[in-house]
Amino acid sequence: MSKPAVNPVLADLRERIGRLEGGAARAKTVLPFAVPEMDKALPGGGLAFGALHEIAGGGGGTVDGAAAALFVAGIAARTRGKVLWCMTRPDLFFPAISQAGLHPDRVVWCESDREEEALSAMEEGLSFGGLAAVVGELVRLPMNASRRLQLAAEKTGAMGIVLRRWRRQNEASDYGQPTASTTRWRISTLPSERLPVAGVGRARWLAELMRVKAGACAEFEIGAPDAKGRICLLPLSTGRPDQAARFGSLAG
Repeated sequence: MSKPAVNPVLADLRERIGRLEGGAARAKTVLPFAVPEMDKALPGGGLAFGALHEIAGGGGGTVDGAAAALFVAGIAARTRGKVLWCMTRPDLFFPAISQAGLHPDRVVWCESDREEEALSAMEEGLSFGGLAAVVGELVRLPMNASRRLQLAAEKTGAMGIVLRRWRRQNEASDYGQPTASTTRWRISTLPSERLPVAGVGRARWLAELMRVKAGACAEFEIGAPDAKGRICLLPLSTGRPDQAARFGSLAG
């Protein structure tokens, strides 16, 4: 008995479904923080590859913004492979990024003074494949744009990170708008870790997991990334300022 003829439409459909299932499988790969309390709060035990993540400073100031950038650098440092970093302002302090574990030799820098071009470069980088992570500095992230980035990340298995940067305080309210990101973080500076002798201890941050798909919000007091991009959990500080009063209410 002869075999039935292959339907080209069905064959093409099966191929497309296979590619989509392959992207979903890659998205299950995660990058753990190696901090049990943080990894337990994330489905799969870490930040997902093949997914989009958002990170911003706790306020509109440059200090919290710098902390958010270093948090991103520490994450990128612990990935394997090249990193594409799309900038909209030429003010990134490269020595600090290197101290957070992300060596400049691993980074391909893309600079533009237009957010539309930075967003386009980020999407192209995620779609290209072969990159460990793609970072984009953006003020706003519309839902449609975030969906395109999420789909591009799923396609190649790269990690997409949008570093939200505000030029004015009122722009921070946009962080409450919904996006397709898998996680959303807010990083705020706290008094540095105390030392038994005179000096400045390890930088202390408040890392707020404001949104996570299939998970619950959480917050952690952490130490800044070391030379290998690793953070640590620090004991809770006393007299911490009320975050809602300091930064206003931003919906997750």
